[in-house]
Amino acid sequence: MTSDTFLNLARSGHCVPIGTHMVLHEQPDPEAIVLVGERLGGVIADTAARFNTPLAVPLMDLTLEKEALLTACEVPADEIGKYHFTQTPKYPAEVALTPRMQAACSAIGYVVKQPDLFPVGMCIGPYSLLTKLVSDPITPVYLMGMGMTPKDEPEIGVLNDLLAMGEDVINRYVDAQMEAGARAVIVCEPAANLVYFSPNQMETNPEPFEFYVMAPMRRLAARLSARGVALVFHDCGELTDAMVTRFATLGAAMMSLGSSRKLDHDAALVPKDTVLYGNLPSKNFYATQLTTQEVERQGRELLEAMEATGHPFILGTECDVLSVPGKEREILSKVDALLRCGCAAHRSPDQTLRAERVSPVTAGG
Repeated sequence: MTSDTFLNLARSGHCVPIGTHMVLHEQPDPEAIVLVGERLGGVIADTAARFNTPLAVPLMDLTLEKEALLTACEVPADEIGKYHFTQTPKYPAEVALTPRMQAACSAIGYVVKQPDLFPVGMCIGPYSLLTKLVSDPITPVYLMGMGMTPKDEPEIGVLNDLLAMGEDVINRYVDAQMEAGARAVIVCEPAANLVYFSPNQMETNPEPFEFYVMAPMRRLAARLSARGVALVFHDCGELTDAMVTRFATLGAAMMSLGSSRKLDHDAALVPKDTVLYGNLPSKNFYATQLTTQEVERQGRELLEAMEATGHPFILGTECDVLSVPGKEREILSKVDALLRCGCAAHRSPDQTLRAERVSPVTAGG
């Protein structure tokens, strides 16, 4: 089973950042690379080799699905980034993958052909996509929690229609990635957090969270499971214990949570066969105030805390490591500090040898 890959890596003391964006931007032409599947696949393979991991993790770009949906709805390309719907759009029967999506799928196909690499896909979660489609997703969700319906508040109906359209785009993209050979898919649902859902309302009426977050995620998890593809659930937002407990019911092979969570606490909320991943503060790796010594200290403390729980764990980052112009050396020093946290010493000989057999490839393919 593909989920065993994550458990085996956790048992071997694996340690890895989400770092494809950083490696991509070491190249002179990253904007061109993301449009050519073979070159993008080369960067993904290079990233895996750089960090001595079999996990071939793609870019965590959560703009692709919105671009595909709005393009299908004939929104001009120069308006897509800031565009928000105010009413239900006319949604076509056929929605094409964008060039970026096609390149991402081709990159997975490239990775499949590389020895000892485990090809991973990526998509945005249904609710997080929904929050990008309207200017104010909070009010209609809250009104639904107050017992109102689309008949009472038309904006609830618009939100519900857009949720269905977003799910369709995500399903098409995920299906294409699975067809290309993805053996796991990271579903990024960072908007399912305290900013968008009132904890007080959730206690009295969990229906909005169930309808907008959990039900779509269960459908997506079932879609992956039907193809034998593992779910990696990622949410780096501010969460309550109740939210984590709900996410734990998705049957994810691995859960990636942000640095606001104490993973040794969350270990009691998550099934023993779900690996916990994270959660060093990669969002702040560019800042000189966060020293390499502090990153290494946090990493070692987290390793010790998780070892005490006995829960399967992979030390990594709370989110992807973004390349920031002028801060490249600062960021790289934090990644190096993460990797110095004793991870290699805990690897099993078989896993280390397997990773070393990955042949580095150039970004030019």
